[in-house]
Amino acid sequence: GWMSFLGVPIHQMSVTGLIIALGLLIDNAVVVVDEIQVELQQGSPPLRAVRHTVKYLQVPLLASTITTVMTFLPIYLLPGAAGEFVGSIALSVILSLVSSLAISLTVIAALAGRLLGGSLRAYEQLQNNPKRSLDKRVRLFFMKPGAWWNEGFNSPRLSCLYRWSIRRTTARPFLVAALTLIVPFLGFILAGTLPEQFFPLLDRDQFQIEIEFAPQTAIAQTETQVLRAREAILAHDTVEDVHWFVGESAPMFYYNLISNRENQSHYAQAMVQLKSEDGVEALVQELQGELTALFPDGRVIVQKLQQGPPFAAPVEMRIYGPSLIELRRLGTEVREILTTIPDVMAVRDDLTEGLPKLGLTVDNEQVQQAGLDNTAIAQQLAAYSEGITGGSILESTENLPVRVRLTNPDRASLESLSSLDLRPELAQDRAFRPTSALGEFELLPDLANVARRDEQRVNTVQAFITSGVLPSKVLTALQGRLAEANFELPPGYSYEFGGEQAERNSAVGNLLLFVPLLVLVMITALVLSLGSFRQAVIVAVVAIGSIGMALFSLKVFNSLLGFMAIVGSMGLVGIAINGSIIVLSAFNEDPQAKVGDHIAVERVVVKATRHVLTTTITTMVGFIPLLSDGDPFWRPLAIAIAGGIGGSPFLALYFTPAAYLLFKRRRSMPRDPGLTTSSKKKLLTSQ
Repeated sequence: GWMSFLGVPIHQMSVTGLIIALGLLIDNAVVVVDEIQVELQQGSPPLRAVRHTVKYLQVPLLASTITTVMTFLPIYLLPGAAGEFVGSIALSVILSLVSSLAISLTVIAALAGRLLGGSLRAYEQLQNNPKRSLDKRVRLFFMKPGAWWNEGFNSPRLSCLYRWSIRRTTARPFLVAALTLIVPFLGFILAGTLPEQFFPLLDRDQFQIEIEFAPQTAIAQTETQVLRAREAILAHDTVEDVHWFVGESAPMFYYNLISNRENQSHYAQAMVQLKSEDGVEALVQELQGELTALFPDGRVIVQKLQQGPPFAAPVEMRIYGPSLIELRRLGTEVREILTTIPDVMAVRDDLTEGLPKLGLTVDNEQVQQAGLDNTAIAQQLAAYSEGITGGSILESTENLPVRVRLTNPDRASLESLSSLDLRPELAQDRAFRPTSALGEFELLPDLANVARRDEQRVNTVQAFITSGVLPSKVLTALQGRLAEANFELPPGYSYEFGGEQAERNSAVGNLLLFVPLLVLVMITALVLSLGSFRQAVIVAVVAIGSIGMALFSLKVFNSLLGFMAIVGSMGLVGIAINGSIIVLSAFNEDPQAKVGDHIAVERVVVKATRHVLTTTITTMVGFIPLLSDGDPFWRPLAIAIAGGIGGSPFLALYFTPAAYLLFKRRRSMPRDPGLTTSSKKKLLTSQ
């Protein structure tokens, strides 16, 4: 309903947000129903049970919902292409959580009071009725108090063991708090060893091919080569069809393709359609080798499609400086270093490849005798080659200019250009002079373009890598080889790395842009709901610890530290602290636990365990579809959230009471009053 009202379409991201929210939105309802059931079992009337439950849980549930919303809000507010890509996930979760809180404290609470209270009364009536039919016996069996299907699983042996562990926690809170933080601490240490990738490659029955020849290649030559490539590609049985686009980029047949090539006769791009997505990786690598051998004078790039925001090349190095000659030299040096890295299959830069230019070296003496100058020669040659407007024709109501120039064969022939007649402007006889009498033509290299970035001249060196190889691995190798080669820039020059790393850093930086403000809002909400700065600190430590557990889970499952894993770790924070908020709120409601009584703390923790474990299990079950799918795009996010949530009960049920008792112990420690005024006087008198 909210998505329809806000105009959020149903697509992959919004549906995934609903899947994530599936395990979260029932947490509030589970806690409310469970608490009402406990009240009813203790003899409270249904109306009183509902009132007490809503009054008792409205503050902790509101605080947990606000903190969870605050952790997903930076994802929704993320600017740029990454924000457009993943923003729907956060919006779906936020709308579901807010709706869940409102419904749980109103509709669910009322239904639970009526249905659960009615079931207890019905059981008593059936129990007291001496006439029991088969139907009544079945109802009595399923309504039996204490049965596991009514009150959950209960093992006396496990309960005794669990109570003993909580008793040890209250007896040695410092040791237990330190032990519970070992795994999160290891997670932060091991995070540096996780391989990094912005977004994973896509397993799809399509991939793309780019072929680029020398800039002066005619479009007819490019088309001929493309037909050869088509035959080589269709020779593979798994290929269904190939669609080539010569002289321009292919249409955006996938959402993040970059279509920025047009009117380039030396360039062609293809979309390869396969019969199935099986074996795409092997075929891409095989075709890369075949086409590279087939076109040794061209640049061939065979790539799988990729998720996430687009970038021109996976690895880039941008060199800034004033001189084009020096930029070209530095770019050539970096290109040579890149070619020594085994996983680099193609390299290009902005300044090394140029266009051939036909230049006329004039004989100044002959030019003066002919009554010409360099400007006049240049103008007349431009008129021959580019043409001049010689008139116009009227077509319907539109006046079309007519341009007159040499034919294409004459423009492409050096002999024809040398025999062109030039008319003197200053000589008295005004006789035409052949161009060959005034100088000689020669081919000169010229830059295809002069690239600029942020109003500076730049030479961007791009590296295209083997499919399946992480760009971070190649970038690390490049940085190492630059250091080995003692690569240094002259004064006034600088460089930076682009490609996937720049896009990832930009997206993560934008993601963290709103975090300080939202953290302040979260802390304010926690302090107001819990009534204590110390308890807010405990929740903050739990939040940081949950991130450490998420990183530890990524390492255990050998997952990548990509953008989706970071998004999952951020969203995890608001979910993982819910258990600690419930436990701390229960401490505040119990007069004995509030003053740090160990027995009362143990009793409160045991009572809150059911809430914590139930919400944890239901939330983790909601991620089973993403975990079982095996998609490399969603798997890191699911592992990060599920792993952090899976470890949150240890933080909520062991670290939280331990830290709570430590703060209470420190607060209740007697202070050294020091010397009073009277004692100081007595001390001076005695001296």
